[in-house]
Amino acid sequence: MDKFKIAKTVSTITNPPIITIPLFLIICIVLSFENGGFNLSKFITIELISLVFTSALPLAIIIFWAKKLNTDRDISNREDRFMPLIIGIISYFIGVIVLWALGIDNFLTLLLLCYSVNTGVVLIFTTKWKISVHTTGLSGPVAALILLLGPFGAVFGILYPMVIWSRVLLKKHTMAQAIAGGVQGFFLTVIEMVLFADIFNIPLTNIISLEMSVLFILAIIATPVVLGFLSYFDIAHKKAVFYLSQLVFLLLFVAFAPADVTAIFIVICLASVFISYWAGEDFIWFRVLNSS
Repeated sequence: MDKFKIAKTVSTITNPPIITIPLFLIICIVLSFENGGFNLSKFITIELISLVFTSALPLAIIIFWAKKLNTDRDISNREDRFMPLIIGIISYFIGVIVLWALGIDNFLTLLLLCYSVNTGVVLIFTTKWKISVHTTGLSGPVAALILLLGPFGAVFGILYPMVIWSRVLLKKHTMAQAIAGGVQGFFLTVIEMVLFADIFNIPLTNIISLEMSVLFILAIIATPVVLGFLSYFDIAHKKAVFYLSQLVFLLLFVAFAPADVTAIFIVICLASVFISYWAGEDFIWFRVLNSS
């Protein structure tokens, strides 16, 4: 089994304009259930808007820019990423305007506004540091699904350690860049959704609280962040430190969080450990978990 080919496949599938297609499809389906039924007309409208402004236009500029610069589709050179990011910001904001003009769905309108703002944050980071667009692009829609579906949305967080592994193994990002992209994307999205709803006085219904969203996010990022931390620092008995930290997190979640949050933590923890051992010595997490 060629793990590098698998990593390339994971990386391709989770490219932001690609991963938005299935995740926004789920978001649009959920948003189209209202008044006890499924609004097909609303679904078609918001799905088309999502496809155009979160996938088709950003993907088109990536392909065009990569071809123009004769570089890879990841646009690996940090300095070459500015133009696609700027076009992405514009595309998402046009989507905001279209949704606002139609008045068809508050949640999706604010989500695309978050996309535009978060891409601006990534652009600022990119001036100095190559933060991962892949993990940022994944965390945004997953955060939205958490707001809409709670634990059922948080389950998609299992993709987070997979994307970290693929980007690091392919040497597209450092461990810190891959982890940081997801962390900022998760937190910024849920905080901005609640903040923008308050600032613009736009009601959001049938979503979980900000506090619960943060708990689910902590459950998703806890294990990858600890593994990332241990990857960088020369600490004695890393394996013991890792498992002790996971035990502490587990006890904290059991004591202070609902059972479904604890369940998500366990799922992501087990997935991260599995990925680490399966990846083998080519991946730093494996060496952390096999240190003396």
